Parts: sequence; C-alpha cells; structure tokens
Amino acid sequence: MAGAAAAGGIGDKVDWRLAAPLGLTYLAFFAAPFAILLGISFYADAEQTRLGLDSWTKFYGDAFYLKVILDTLKLGVFAVTATTLLAYPLALLFRAVGPRAQRVLIFIILMPLLTSVVIRTFAWIVILAREGVVNQTLLALGITAAPLNLLQTELGLVIALTQIEMPLMLLPLLTVMNQMDQNLVDASRALGASKWRTFFRVILPLTLPGWVAGATLVFASATTAFISQSVIGGARLVYLPALIWQQSMVVYNWPFAAVASLTLLFTVLAGIMALGWLGRFARTG
Repeated sequence: MAGAAAAGGIGDKVDWRLAAPLGLTYLAFFAAPFAILLGISFYADAEQTRLGLDSWTKFYGDAFYLKVILDTLKLGVFAVTATTLLAYPLALLFRAVGPRAQRVLIFIILMPLLTSVVIRTFAWIVILAREGVVNQTLLALGITAAPLNLLQTELGLVIALTQIEMPLMLLPLLTVMNQMDQNLVDASRALGASKWRTFFRVILPLTLPGWVAGATLVFASATTAFISQSVIGGARLVYLPALIWQQSMVVYNWPFAAVASLTLLFTVLAGIMALGWLGRFARTG
C-alpha cells in the first residue's frame, strides 16, 4: 500500500511537471493579455483616466455595433455553409479515385496553404473585378449584360473566403472519411438505399466529427480574417476585426477597442460551442 501510494505521489509530481510548461505558456500568452484587455475595457474614456461602463454601454447600446456583431456571425456561417457544400463532393471524389489521383488532389488542396493569404486575397481582386475573369466569363456566355459588382460585397467576400478556407474544411473531413468502413456504404446500397439516402443516413453521420472540426476552423478563421475582410469587403462592409483596428490604431480609443475585441472573442467562442453542441447532439440523436 505504501509503495502504491509512493508510486501515485511520484506519478502526480511527474504529471504536474509535464503540465507546468503548457500552463505557464497559457498564462503568459492568453490569460495575462486577456486580463489586461478586460481591465482596459472598464475605462470610461479614451485617455483611460476614469473607470466606468461607458464603453460597454456605448457598444451594446448602439444598433450599428450590434449589426456589426450580427454581420460577423453571418459571415462565419456563410463561409462554413459554402465550404461544406464544396468540400463533401471533393471528399467523396477523393475517396473514389486511386492512390495516384489522391496524391494529386492532396497537393492541390495543400497548395493554397503554401501561399500567403495576402497574395491569395489580392489575387481575388483580379478575379472578382469588373474586368476580371468572373465578369468576363459571364459576359462572354451571355449570362449578364453588364459586369457585376462583386468587390466590396458580401457575396464576393464569401466567394474569396470559400477558396481561402477550403483546406481547413477538407483536411479534417478527408481524415475521417478515409477511416470510414466502405462495407457500411456497400450494405446501404445493397439494401436498396439510393445514393442520397446513403449519404444522409450513413456517410454524413459517420463523417460528422470531421465536419465539426473543419467547420470550427473555418468559422474561427473567417470571422477573424481581417485582411480578406478589409481588401475584398473594403470600407463598405464593417466587421469586428476592422472595427477593432479602427478604434485602436486610428481613433486610439483603446477601451472601446477592448470591448470590441472581447466581443469578437466571445462571438467566436459561442460559434465554436454551438458547433460542438451540434456534433454531440447528432451523435446522440
């Protein structure tokens, strides 16, 4: 008994020592800045001379800023939806082709991650401009009579973010889909289920953990994509990252910027928690 207790004590010490670097890193790079940010948000003026809730009441009492929160959430939802609609067909294609084609697809999927997001975002300006590839193609096919305004619109931003964030959705989905037992799919088809019924009743539930992981990454990345939101969306579309930058670097109202920063953090966390709840609900449902 004494030996077991001693062994348990040693094990506890080893566990604590192993966890200490991670805990100290967490305190240094997250908890401490978060505490400072929270403290700054309770200053009532930009000069940080008096305490108060003025910054909080100004932010949440203004319909414009509430709309900014809603638009930021909506952008994340649109990005997740668009990447999901494109990722599943690509993942099914990846599963159906041979090893050589899979290697080619993996290279194509990973290639955007090897390019700077700034370069990819500016490339979309060329693609979505009035004289860009998209408008010239639509005009050549006779689909539109005049060039469409895609830059500085929510549609253009979602299109760009879909391509930029696609690897974050595809990689977790491919990992889970490759582990799926093909016999289950074959059994569903042998029992008379259609391709759509097999997808919704077999493939989708089995790949849901991969989708939740990918959706979490896409949502968090899209809602905080300051560069893409600023370059593609322009000044006409205001989201929380741009608002934070404006208040902190242009207006120099750090308490208000701190409130907006904390709001963005809680907004992203709420979306992640909702996706996690959705995944648990689907697995138990």
